[in-house]
Amino acid sequence: MLKPPKYSSLYFLCLLLFLSMVGRAQEIQKNTIGLIPYIQQLEKDFNIKFSYVDEDLASLSIRIDPEKVSLEAILEGIRNETQLQIKKLNDRYYTLSKRNLVTICAFLVDISDNNPLINATVEVMGSSIRRISDFEGQFTLHEIPREANIAIRHLGYKTIYIKAQDYVSQRPCRSVTMSPNIQELNEVIVYNYLTEGLSKQKDASISLNTEEFGILPGLIEPDVLQTIQALPGIKSVDETVSDINIRGGTNDQNLVLWDGIKMYQTGHFFGLISAFNPYLTEKVTIIKNGTSVEYGDGVSSVIAMESKNKVNKTFEGGAGFNLLSGDIFAHIPIANKLSAQFSARRSTTDFVKTPTYNRFFDKVFQDSEVKENNGTSEDQDIVRNEEFYFYDFTGKILYDINEKQKIRLNFITLDNNLQYSEKSNTSESKSLLDQTNLSFGGSLDSQWTPGLGSSLAVFYTRYNLDAQNTSSESQQLFQNNLVLETGIKLNTHYQLWQNLNWLNGYQFNEVGITNTANVTQPPFNSNIKGVIRTHALFSELAYQSDNRKLVARAGARLNYIENLNTFTKFILEPRLNINVLLAPFFRADILGEYKSQTTNQIIDLEQNFLGIEKRRWILSDEKYLPITKSKQASFGLNYDRRSLYIGIEAFYKEVTGISTATQGFQNEDQFNGEIGSYDVKGIEFLINKKTNKYSTWFSYSFNDNTYTFKDISPNKFPNNLDIRHTITFAGTYTYKKFKFGLGANYHTGKPYTKPQQKDNIIDLGIFPNKINYESPNSSRLPDYLRIDSSFVYGFTLGKGIKSSMGISVLNLLNRRNLLNTYYRINENDEIETVERISLGITPNVSFRLKF
Repeated sequence: MLKPPKYSSLYFLCLLLFLSMVGRAQEIQKNTIGLIPYIQQLEKDFNIKFSYVDEDLASLSIRIDPEKVSLEAILEGIRNETQLQIKKLNDRYYTLSKRNLVTICAFLVDISDNNPLINATVEVMGSSIRRISDFEGQFTLHEIPREANIAIRHLGYKTIYIKAQDYVSQRPCRSVTMSPNIQELNEVIVYNYLTEGLSKQKDASISLNTEEFGILPGLIEPDVLQTIQALPGIKSVDETVSDINIRGGTNDQNLVLWDGIKMYQTGHFFGLISAFNPYLTEKVTIIKNGTSVEYGDGVSSVIAMESKNKVNKTFEGGAGFNLLSGDIFAHIPIANKLSAQFSARRSTTDFVKTPTYNRFFDKVFQDSEVKENNGTSEDQDIVRNEEFYFYDFTGKILYDINEKQKIRLNFITLDNNLQYSEKSNTSESKSLLDQTNLSFGGSLDSQWTPGLGSSLAVFYTRYNLDAQNTSSESQQLFQNNLVLETGIKLNTHYQLWQNLNWLNGYQFNEVGITNTANVTQPPFNSNIKGVIRTHALFSELAYQSDNRKLVARAGARLNYIENLNTFTKFILEPRLNINVLLAPFFRADILGEYKSQTTNQIIDLEQNFLGIEKRRWILSDEKYLPITKSKQASFGLNYDRRSLYIGIEAFYKEVTGISTATQGFQNEDQFNGEIGSYDVKGIEFLINKKTNKYSTWFSYSFNDNTYTFKDISPNKFPNNLDIRHTITFAGTYTYKKFKFGLGANYHTGKPYTKPQQKDNIIDLGIFPNKINYESPNSSRLPDYLRIDSSFVYGFTLGKGIKSSMGISVLNLLNRRNLLNTYYRINENDEIETVERISLGITPNVSFRLKF
């Protein structure tokens, strides 16, 4: 059998590309010179003379274009870049002077998080000239007096005034920062929520800005899906990013978007690290309730990642490595209105076995550690051989057609590849597993009038999982899960009045899923295909009062769902999001939503593939698996003043149309596919004390998560994800260039089902033999406790080169936490107890450069 390529040349190619980009950036910087020295050189080169006022030219610089060699071309470049007026008096003498009418441009950004400010009003004082900032926060004013004063206004921000002569159009356009009008409006805006870069928005969503990200315990890099687990109500019961549980939901109930593209693969190393490179991911939004109607799917949450979306005028890049992988990224200016981004990451796991890799490997492949019914370990000598690697690559083209229309093209590919074998004295098993996700997307953003804009997006996704297992008994098992999805989405934004915005849109998705299974002994073949098409119309009104005491959003989404094999259905989903100021620094949130989804994941048995868990996507057919629907309501109170934030939120969520096959049952009900529901009642509490140097927080979550299955006795019992109590106590501290983080995470044990304690514990009268269990989820695992720490030191290597070194330790106390327990029957008709244990003490080290 041919071995899969290791892509060892990828590092070399990326390194060459990276070095060429660094050279490009240095060349651009080298070719920029002050205007006065430049024209003095021109006087010598062309035997001419310029007449000018020193004060007019002293602050100006020019970028030398080696392609412009004639005097006429050079002078035209100076005109375009500086907007100076150049007059030719004769063949030898020229004059340079400031023009009375100029063109200016600027980007408006929020001073706290550097996000663009859209729909700000820009007015030339004493005239009728007005403009609205576009989707990137940019505005341009043509042919206005050089001495004009300009007023910039944005609802909820302090009005600022600038002089036109300070923003004469040069490339790149300068940034203008605006500050929220917090004191005047008694507004609550949460910044530095837990750590820098995390902020809670007025609609109760959480925003993560990766560029501003500080530090969290156990993290030395801004891993997106690890970071969000620091938030109340979000956790992973098995310590992975591929199984994130939000308010008691399973991972497939999260809608994960990358630049608007739905992602079916989210983790590397079987879920232990995020599959998304964070260094070109500019913003991440997490929505637990009160979702905008523009989002379908994801009955538990929306996790929307957005890469940098502004055309860069200067080179930006970086590279780094840790004990699992190395990566490189860059944002490259190509032309005045065109730039490109790329990022690449490749594991070192197939040729370097680090302590971090060994800890991760032990956690993934620990299923060989089997216990007998008496609790003692089975003593076998097992020889393991594995070859594993992963990589991801992203690319993006950014092109501004003009000030009002922008095109973006995106690409991402992810891959995990494993060849693994185990050999003991009595048996041998081999497993092959390959998991890939390939996605393309494009968008066109347009601003038709100051109050009307639109966004058109299209995408294509291909997810593929190939799994093969061969045992010493010559039994072979092959499984394939293929997902193909195409989609198109049109949004329009219209400002009805100053305080009222109207969102309308249409979305079409076609999802095709194939599941293939082939078993040699006993012979079995299965090939199940399905296609679902969804047409959705949505409309939403967003209102903000003049004093911003009331911020509200309400709308509805109408889905027409068509399964080409079985059914058609209309589903109406109303959504509500209200934020109201009750008193100074004290706000309340009222959120509600109906949602649905037609794709779910079957969780295969743990004992397949040597314990490596596989999840296969399937489609609702309204026969064996209905459409999953949810309804949720929550009420929250938030207090934020200066350095203290206190928040509490109570919620109720009900999800219907779930199956035992999608919930990870590991008892007598795991094969039957019963259909039921679950409901969650919970409270989330957070208190956070933060200053410029430190941040410390305490969070507590309570969940009462209950299944209802009418065909199971009893028909009500605890959910597999019923974690009643979760507590986090953590803090970070910054001292000069040093950042420290230390935190403890505790939660009560998850439910599981024990075999009955009697003689006929195994039912031998049927095939396959069956274990007789106690009541579903009537037992609980021991409580979980893990302490993590991290340390980062930032320093400068040279001009324009920032560096950082980081050290993290997961499970600092090396505590043995039990994540799951299940039972199976071995070849001797005896019950084996299989325990899934948490990561042991796991160190990691990183080094990064940024240009």
